[in-house]
Amino acid sequence: MTPSRRALLAAMAGGALAGCAGPQSTIDRSATVTGSPSTSAAITTSTSSPGRSPSAGASSASCADIIARYGHAVPHTWGFDAPAVVHALPTARRVIALTFDACGGPGGSGYDRALIDFLRRREIPATLFINSRWIDANPAIFRRLAAEPLFEIANHGTRHRPLSVTGRSAYGIPGTRSAAEVYDEISGNQTKLTRLLGTPPRFFRSGTAYCDDVAARIVTALGERFVSFSVNGDGGATFTPEQVRTTVAAAPGGSIVICHMNHPRGGTARGITAAVPQLLATGHSFTRLSDALH
Repeated sequence: MTPSRRALLAAMAGGALAGCAGPQSTIDRSATVTGSPSTSAAITTSTSSPGRSPSAGASSASCADIIARYGHAVPHTWGFDAPAVVHALPTARRVIALTFDACGGPGGSGYDRALIDFLRRREIPATLFINSRWIDANPAIFRRLAAEPLFEIANHGTRHRPLSVTGRSAYGIPGTRSAAEVYDEISGNQTKLTRLLGTPPRFFRSGTAYCDDVAARIVTALGERFVSFSVNGDGGATFTPEQVRTTVAAAPGGSIVICHMNHPRGGTARGITAAVPQLLATGHSFTRLSDALH
């Protein structure tokens, strides 16, 4: 390679990396959730044990690696479908995965206590996809949820963006605009969750659950699995309780149901409270994603 071409490539890489540095440094500074001394000590112990990296199990791919591999890739799909995106459980049995998004920011930083309390009372496991901004708005609630074996915490992104390498939008929400911004959207909250939980999250869902096929491959490259859904249980927290009940109660075995836990004034809690007993009565059971996807 000629010196001039090396210089050109270095300049291009430097410009692309500028998309990683700014948001990432901000995210890193906010990665600690204020808690009681005992909770903080537990987090420190779990993430700094000798011989163990806080990111053990996660990909070590850097922003530069992602740009080098995917910076010029052209996407061919847009929506809920892409290679390696998980839509359903690999079973024909009557098992259902309930997943609840907590979007944060303009998407809502509320907490549906009635929903979570119902899951606790009935001992219904669930996977909670939590956005970085929701954690910042609800630190004490996050700590309690993260400590409960009934629930598992998954990555719902840093700024709740549709995952695109070309800036495509969904539901009026602007998407990420490059491989570097896709990296930031995934890794920012991945870093935060790894520090708080002691282990990296296994699953990722973008804001709106939209992605293109290049962005979906970046999720995989960063050590997580993109999980979409097969049943839209609450219509983005817009359904009435009766709509939630009828939709979720009709979910077949193997479904991944998406609902929301950040809109306490919506119909999700009452709908789930009505649907779950119906499903249990017909022989269905519930699972966390990590217990069904291997």
